Amino acid sequence: MLNTRVDIKSDIETISRIPAVAHILEIVCKTTGMGFAAVARVTTEKWIACAVRDEINFGLVPGGELTLETTICNEIREHRQPVVIDHVAEDEHFANHHTPLTYGFQSYISIPIILKNGDFFGTLCAIDPKPAKLNNPTITGMFKMFADLIAFHLDAMEEIAESEERLQLEKETSELREQFIAILGHDLKNPVNAISNSSQLLNRMDLDYRGQRLVNIIHDSAFKMTGLIENMLDFASGRLGGGISLTRTHYSNLDTILDQVISEMQIISPERRLMANYDFKHPIYADGKRIAQLFGNLLANAVKYSPAEALIEIVADSDHNGFVLRVSNPGKPIPEEVIERLFQPFSRGEVSPDQKGLGLGLYISFEIAKAHGGTLSVSSCEEQTCFTLNIPAQ
Repeated sequence: MLNTRVDIKSDIETISRIPAVAHILEIVCKTTGMGFAAVARVTTEKWIACAVRDEINFGLVPGGELTLETTICNEIREHRQPVVIDHVAEDEHFANHHTPLTYGFQSYISIPIILKNGDFFGTLCAIDPKPAKLNNPTITGMFKMFADLIAFHLDAMEEIAESEERLQLEKETSELREQFIAILGHDLKNPVNAISNSSQLLNRMDLDYRGQRLVNIIHDSAFKMTGLIENMLDFASGRLGGGISLTRTHYSNLDTILDQVISEMQIISPERRLMANYDFKHPIYADGKRIAQLFGNLLANAVKYSPAEALIEIVADSDHNGFVLRVSNPGKPIPEEVIERLFQPFSRGEVSPDQKGLGLGLYISFEIAKAHGGTLSVSSCEEQTCFTLNIPAQ
């Protein structure tokens, strides 16, 4: 099999990053009494020393090269079997072999290093000018174990490198995807605003029932699209490191802002019953636009997940402790396991076919609360589900 790993420099660096290799070569020399041990990278073209322990001044250092055809490792690359020689002069096969004659050794052992995918990496080898007792299960077993250990480390490091490469690619892809979402959301805002403004102008005209109904559908769709775009932009901004931006102002109360959101909801869902109670005793330091966005998400959520005849209650108050906003609605209780992930992106409770969405509204609302230094929580039972925003006084 031809070896597909051809980056010699990278292979040498990889071997140098395996701490066990230096200890393996030291143990090999001490155990066998041999003076030179190496991990060699052997390809169809080269024999390169990746790691070396030289106690006999053989002259090789990491990166050093021998002519491939002069090495026994070249033969091992082809047949993939260990070669063990106790005493070259007394070995029938190797007594006149060109390799020991060229390099002047009498003892030799070389074990192939085979990677998990079957590729031949090279050898763990040792030589010495004096004979050594090598051809026994203890020594050959030790060499085989060390060769397998080196192969294991090489495989593991390659898998780590591939995982890091995939992770980096996924990170770059994710960033591009989120940048695309941000650009798309920004470019969609103008045409959607034009649709919304046009629907409001049409709504002031003297239209028949069918025309009025169509205008309401257009306005409803534009309202929902605006919410989706805002959530997409905020999600992309948060993921790209910008977070939820705030422009805070001191408000004596927020009734105008909250009422505007309620009015929008009543236009698109005129049959729904919404009841609001406000009690503002203390100024509120907040981003009114963001509070409206959060409230709009909570209100849309309450409309979506409550019966058509249900009363949705909104309570907002402020005192020296801070600002509290509650949105409550009857309906099916939210299971505990769903509540645990409810404020995560793309996570929603059980939905019917007409309740589709991105699942970003509650996540964005949670992030808006967090940006204000506050909290957004939920409680749910058989009687009602209640979302509570709590922003401490500044």
